[in-house]
Amino acid sequence: MTAAALLDTLRQTVGAAHVLTEGDLSAWEQDWRRRKSGRALAVVRPGNTAEVAAVVRACAAFGTALIPQGGNTGLSVGSTPDASGTQLVLSLSRLNRVRGIDAANLTMTVEAGCILQSVQEAAAQAGFLFPLSLAAEGSCTIGGNLATNAGGTQVVRYGNARDLCLGLEVVTPQGEVWDGLSGLRKDNTGYDLRNLMVGSEGTLGVITAATLKLHARPVAQLTAWAAVPSMEAAVQLLGLAHRHLGAGLTGFEVMNQFSLSLVARHMPQLRVPFVGMDGAPWCVLLENSDSESEEHARARFEHLMERAFEDGCALDAVVAGSIAQARELWHVRESIPLAQAEEGLNIKHDISVAASRIPAFIAHTDALLAREVPGARLVTFGHLGDGNLHYNVQAPKGGDAAAFLREQEPRVNALVYDAVAEHGGSFSAEHGVGTLKAETLVQYKSPVALRMMRAIKQALDPQGIMNPGCVLLED
Repeated sequence: MTAAALLDTLRQTVGAAHVLTEGDLSAWEQDWRRRKSGRALAVVRPGNTAEVAAVVRACAAFGTALIPQGGNTGLSVGSTPDASGTQLVLSLSRLNRVRGIDAANLTMTVEAGCILQSVQEAAAQAGFLFPLSLAAEGSCTIGGNLATNAGGTQVVRYGNARDLCLGLEVVTPQGEVWDGLSGLRKDNTGYDLRNLMVGSEGTLGVITAATLKLHARPVAQLTAWAAVPSMEAAVQLLGLAHRHLGAGLTGFEVMNQFSLSLVARHMPQLRVPFVGMDGAPWCVLLENSDSESEEHARARFEHLMERAFEDGCALDAVVAGSIAQARELWHVRESIPLAQAEEGLNIKHDISVAASRIPAFIAHTDALLAREVPGARLVTFGHLGDGNLHYNVQAPKGGDAAAFLREQEPRVNALVYDAVAEHGGSFSAEHGVGTLKAETLVQYKSPVALRMMRAIKQALDPQGIMNPGCVLLED
């Protein structure tokens, strides 16, 4: 069986216009961060679940590896083909229908290629909230969000993508279709196949559709930006927010002053509160969403901030007076990665540590890097509410950023990941493992866990055609 015969079969299955082999395929062959470029045998774009299943069956018959791909916005190089020219990129972009909304069951069923922002808008048009929110929501797809168990800014209240999913439709590595789209909140009939597929990064099957949880839209939404004297104070403020706001606490972000200074430098059109403020090495952005009245929500929020000042865990604060002002504050927070990119290449980390242990982790790791990598600048920000930090390392001022990345990345990664492990954390909080961190998984995951994961992979994908080299290194 030849590659040409496989391509002929695929053209008959999905149409010749949707089997791409020529021209510029970089949109599918290069990862979003431009860390890796590959060469695909073809990019295939099926239009429905039946076509996905037929494509997978053909690849299984020919022994051809498949790389499932959504919006190609991943940060761990988990959907990029290798350089062999033998792997097939399976793009889910044409599976983009909202199949239905069940208002009484508070669910919506969508296909994997739906853009996250489109899912949010469809929910809003029906009078509901789909709360998954990411910086890439204008281009990432719900299938990719589920395949990587994406997080975002509202995990503290609503959970990761896994917590927002009630059911899946999946094409298995043999080309069969598992229909698990029931939308049931209680189904205690054996192994949880849904949660096995969520976060598997396309290594166990192809997610083609999902039934998602919907929530009532909040009546009131309040946002504040506070300057805090230390990371310990930020954690103290988080505790106060939990006690005073309860389930209303929607988001709790933290940013160090250097990360904010990059936004101020590279995006001068943005107003960055308290940037450069003496005695305030950190700033916090917190949001409260309430189902009660605006007056009730504002009273609780103001009482929280008064208590924060009394306890000394907030030095100053700005409370958004309108939705537009709240969006401006969030825009500053969401601009940090773009500002960091403008500053130059950098070493990125997506780590998680229990919120109670983050101050100790920061103190330990900051001091360690200052000693071992003199001049390195730390861009630390992220979702303190759920313990997820983006602990990024920028080259010394005026240094060669590309050379710094090339020469220092393995050593810096080892220092940071060892510190994460020492503090009981994870080296990947929301970005997944992909191929970028597959070797790291072997170092930090227990041998028992790795054996269990390999057993699952072998049982479901004995040919090893589903996203080889992603998550688990090949034996």
